[in-house]
Amino acid sequence: MILKIDGNINRYYVQTLCMVFFPGATFGENEEQGRGVPEVSVSVYPDDETSVTAYVSIKLNDKVSEATASIRYDEEVTIATHEGVAVGRALFSAGKDLLGHTPPWGILTGIRPAKIAGKLIRGGNGTIKSKRILRDEYFLHPQKAALAVSVASQELKLLKKTPKDLCSLYISIPFCPTRCSYCSFVSYTTPRLLSLIEPYIEALCSDLDEIFDVIDKSPLKLSTIYIGGGTPTTLTAEQLERLLKKIASRFDTSSLLEFTMEAGRPDTITAEKLAVAKKYGVTRISVNPQTLNDDILRDIGRRHTTDDFYRAYSIAKESGIRDINVDLIAGLPGDDFKNFSDTVDKIIELDPTNITVHTFCVKKASDALKTNSNIYSAAGGDAPKCVSYAQLKTKLAGYKPYYMYRQKNTVGNLENVGFSKEGREGMYNIFMMEEVHTVFAVGAGAVTKLVSSYSDDDNKKIMRVFTPKYPYEYLREHENRKAGIVSDKKSVTEQIEEFFAKYYNA
Repeated sequence: MILKIDGNINRYYVQTLCMVFFPGATFGENEEQGRGVPEVSVSVYPDDETSVTAYVSIKLNDKVSEATASIRYDEEVTIATHEGVAVGRALFSAGKDLLGHTPPWGILTGIRPAKIAGKLIRGGNGTIKSKRILRDEYFLHPQKAALAVSVASQELKLLKKTPKDLCSLYISIPFCPTRCSYCSFVSYTTPRLLSLIEPYIEALCSDLDEIFDVIDKSPLKLSTIYIGGGTPTTLTAEQLERLLKKIASRFDTSSLLEFTMEAGRPDTITAEKLAVAKKYGVTRISVNPQTLNDDILRDIGRRHTTDDFYRAYSIAKESGIRDINVDLIAGLPGDDFKNFSDTVDKIIELDPTNITVHTFCVKKASDALKTNSNIYSAAGGDAPKCVSYAQLKTKLAGYKPYYMYRQKNTVGNLENVGFSKEGREGMYNIFMMEEVHTVFAVGAGAVTKLVSSYSDDDNKKIMRVFTPKYPYEYLREHENRKAGIVSDKKSVTEQIEEFFAKYYNA
């Protein structure tokens, strides 16, 4: 895509707006004009001291669409925000006219649409007015506006009950038995890389000691632990016990609000592993079929069948672990409404405490994109219908949407939503989406998210501290520390301590 911007507008923001209409678009500096290459021109300028106007032109082959949008200044909103909204409205109008497609989320491009809805509600607008603002000013489809407000209301209700001095801990297990075709996570599947698991567990346990020391010295109380991946149940029962025993040696897990371990791949779940998880206090797991169609499972690289899922789910139920989540993906290649709706119905019959409905997202590093460059879809095919069906059926079955996020290049520009039975919500998911407290993280690819003690969004400070992305890098850094080799870079612990000293009211 050729993108030309005139004015002080964040280029990345404009790119995300363009990708709503042109999913998968690239924005290289050397893009050349030609058939099928969109050309977008954006300019923004103040009319006077009271308003700003944005102009957008989109050209695709022989068709051109132009639009303008003006915004009057509001003293309580920054000029940059006004300019961004003006550009969003103009680009939305031009794209809609050119392509005949109306994106369901309007001009909202961020990962956390419920955060916008929550801010409107907290600002005294109420749920009805907040929906109207999202529809009229951000161009959301009424169904999406209602969803955003519903999720935000549920999040606010749950957060109101939780103390302000909490924190969470994320533990990364970046290994999987096979790589799904749509996956872009840093997960490792070859025998050579899986051989790193033993030294990885050893390094991870050492880092857990360090992070628990940090938590013990902080003014915060650990409320949730989340072991994610990858697939943590790729570990053997013995390896899993070593990890969980280390956690239990440093913290009384019975005091947690919840203790989550992803067990997403049915082909990695055994009764022995889940017995170990239950023994050490795990209260929530995921068993994820994605679809109950064996042909699609095979095509997306899952090494399990529908029968394997039912076997794993039965083991999970018998384990006595309190909450089970089931993940589904709408819009998978080769899937359609008939199959997806059948999957939804069968999962609801199992009555898990949580169901998460994702929409197929095309990641640039995924194998699916390498084999099918035409996989992107702005309209989404059957996916919008599938997502709507899942939201209706879960509501009728007594589930409520309680957290939500969106990603770039999602089929149909749709969303990912977690549904829960009353009182069985996954609080870690809300803490992450709302960025309300610090989440410490250990392991390869893990990101510690430090959140200051200031409660309002305008004054809150957030800093991310990154660990090495790949397991071999993580292990190399760990060996260097053991050998006393000093790095120019500050350690994770040093960065955390500096942040707390500067931004946290102990």
